[in-house]
Amino acid sequence: MTTLRTLLGRGLVSGGLGGLAAGAFSYLLAEPVMDRAVRLESARVAAEGAHSHAGEHHAEVFTRATQHLGLVVGTTVAGLALGVLFALAYALLYRRDPTTDPWGRSIRLAAAAFTGVYLLPFLRYPANPPGGGDPATIQVRTATWLGAIVISLLGLVAAWRAQAHLAQRGAPARVRQLATAGLLAVTLVLLFLLPGTADPIEVPAPLLWGFRLLSVSTQAVLWGVLGVTFGLLAEHTARAARAPSPTTAPA
Repeated sequence: MTTLRTLLGRGLVSGGLGGLAAGAFSYLLAEPVMDRAVRLESARVAAEGAHSHAGEHHAEVFTRATQHLGLVVGTTVAGLALGVLFALAYALLYRRDPTTDPWGRSIRLAAAAFTGVYLLPFLRYPANPPGGGDPATIQVRTATWLGAIVISLLGLVAAWRAQAHLAQRGAPARVRQLATAGLLAVTLVLLFLLPGTADPIEVPAPLLWGFRLLSVSTQAVLWGVLGVTFGLLAEHTARAARAPSPTTAPA
């Protein structure tokens, strides 16, 4: 029998591995792009300081090497937290029968989480490297990003409920697919009704879009590894539960 404690443990393992994999991916591929952005930002700040604050020096709190280590640690910790939330969502959605098709359910839930938590909000507010936003607007940008996540998740829940409702009524697959596409389109419209940001992007376009592509890829690695690991662990548990118990041969 699959208990909540089992699911939470599975979520911790899966989320930890997903966060570690995302951190390693980002360290190997995204951090060189980030380093270039940091150097450009430092040069820009130094040039502005030379004109407005001559002689003022801002010491770097953490070296880039320390920040690289912090990146891997941070993504791992974030993965652990997301793994717990993933397990709770799985337990809530499939509480009536948590052992049926655990692989497919895990993959679909991970894909939905990646779409709702990151991809849809990203379409409205793409990630920017250092120097890509005004520090004075960080609170506004954080609030709008969180609002975009809430709208995206509500849109996905609405699409899932519509799918389930139409399936119960025997609607054809194309009708269910069109309903899902329509609700996602409405979600996108709502996202683009959120206020935009007018912050200047003072980095070269290739660097900007390279950073954004790697940002999406990092999140895809996190959720992909989380979903695959959770599904494999669930499949292993289900197979073990279905395996016949060893019997003792009669004397």
